[in-house]
Amino acid sequence: MIMSKSVAEKLNKGISPQQFIDGMEKNKEAFQDWYNQFAWTDESDREYFESLNNRDDLRVLILMAEWCGDVIRNIPVVFRALENSGVPTEVLIMEEHLDTMEQFLTMGGRAVPIVIIADTGGHVLGQWGPRPKHVQEAMTAFKLENPDREAADYQEKLGLVRQEMGRRYGEGTGYQSVIVKELRDLLESF
Repeated sequence: MIMSKSVAEKLNKGISPQQFIDGMEKNKEAFQDWYNQFAWTDESDREYFESLNNRDDLRVLILMAEWCGDVIRNIPVVFRALENSGVPTEVLIMEEHLDTMEQFLTMGGRAVPIVIIADTGGHVLGQWGPRPKHVQEAMTAFKLENPDREAADYQEKLGLVRQEMGRRYGEGTGYQSVIVKELRDLLESF
């Protein structure tokens, strides 16, 4: 059960969002493009995230890697949503925190980003990721229908599901407001 998870030993062991961006060697330009394109589409969402400044009981750890396309698209939104929230936010580079990654597998596999929301003691309250629900549904269905990674047509089908996920993200920034809503719903649940 998810509620038994703890990230207490990881609090204050990550890097800041800015350190992550500054240290990027891959995809930095694309990451910054999505970051710069972010805009609040709902004023009540912006106000909600700003209202988190009134709470001091939350911590956010984000498991991620700069080579991951979902990180490049989704984490700029997470960073922007949280940047005026006052919630301490740290990045855990997946390869440096494999022990934590193993606690947060998606359908048995390593998928990033995973946004982990904990209390000040490191008790995990909830998580988001690796991608918006409507995009993730395509991968979930694929994995259920194609359990054998060694199958001759696995890679071909994986390519098709990745195209479908790209279609679900869409061309513009519309998906960003979906992420904001999903994060807000999660935060409002505790």
